[in-house]
Amino acid sequence: MIDIAQVRRDTPGCETFIHFDNAGASPMPDPVFRAVTDHMAAERALGGYEAERRAQPALECLYTGLAELLNAAPDEIAYAENATRAWNMAVYALPWAEGDRVIVHGSEYASNMLAFLHLERRHGITIDIAPSDGTGQIDVDALERMITAKTKLISLVHVPTQGGLVNPAAAVGDAARRHGVTYALDACQSVGQMAVDVGKIGCDILTCTGRKYLRGPRGTGFLYIRRDLANRLDPPFIDLHAANWSAERSFDIAPAARRFENYESNVAGRIGLARAVAYARKVGIASIEARIESLAQELRQTLNAIRGVTLQDLGARTCGIVTFTIDQVDPIAVRDVLFQKGISTSVSLVNHARLDLGRRETGPVLRASVHYFNTEGEIERFGAAVARIALNTSTQTENLSS
Repeated sequence: MIDIAQVRRDTPGCETFIHFDNAGASPMPDPVFRAVTDHMAAERALGGYEAERRAQPALECLYTGLAELLNAAPDEIAYAENATRAWNMAVYALPWAEGDRVIVHGSEYASNMLAFLHLERRHGITIDIAPSDGTGQIDVDALERMITAKTKLISLVHVPTQGGLVNPAAAVGDAARRHGVTYALDACQSVGQMAVDVGKIGCDILTCTGRKYLRGPRGTGFLYIRRDLANRLDPPFIDLHAANWSAERSFDIAPAARRFENYESNVAGRIGLARAVAYARKVGIASIEARIESLAQELRQTLNAIRGVTLQDLGARTCGIVTFTIDQVDPIAVRDVLFQKGISTSVSLVNHARLDLGRRETGPVLRASVHYFNTEGEIERFGAAVARIALNTSTQTENLSS
């Protein structure tokens, strides 16, 4: 069981603020914050290079900790300054040619889709969009029928930024393996809130950010890439970290995932991310997953009971992200009012998820995302705040029409 009192003591902002934007940027726990600031103090006192040398054991913990979290090997992990950079490094390294095809789903994230549109323009690839099943998640049977000899990649968002569904990542992995197709999983919203095992899922590439459910610093992320795939890929660019200048006119690329890293990075951020992974593993991923699921279910029930509120989540399985709209109210205005009341939420815009929100014609949606340190009391306060906004809007509308 999670010691809720302790993890809230480790999150001082909980005393005055309700953090319901954990899928955007979850607050760092004190041990992570101290890891970052202690290294910054060391850089100030010793200099950046000297402080980095002293921090080597902590830096290596990033690779071993993530490997254990994902059931991978340490040399299959690369640090990146954000998830999009990690994703682009791997996807742009694939040997694309005119006529190659990639399969995506309606849950695809804007940055990923933009990259595919860029590759379409640059190389003449074709983007195929797999349909959803009746629940809104990817239709795995339809996906499998779409695979051809030209399919180079299957790209899937495990948990979309604009909704709480959990795509059946392992079933997609089974299909990808049967057809020998490379499989990339965007796990930005899933790692840290649920168990993610790359062996069971069967993905060849996985990317994630540090700032969301892992509760790490902003400006951190990582790439998992299966060793034998990594060793066959030519990175989009290299430097003296990704490769060794072995002779005047030759070089040797680093093995496995390290070929996708670069020399200069935020060392304090890397140490903070390593500490965040350790903190999550100490709390316990299974306990985190169960706690988030319980809180999210209560949040959905609370919102569903409010007149004028419509839940917008899809999927057979849902998670800690809860999206909704309030009749005749701009979601951005609601987000701002809630923030003034000491509650953080976010808004998912249509241009962040055109294959989903655009096709459903929902317009922007409000997003509340809970984490294990949140409480039932905070959900009650949140529900009351939303209900007041919905009631005021309804009353004003009735007055105007009378």
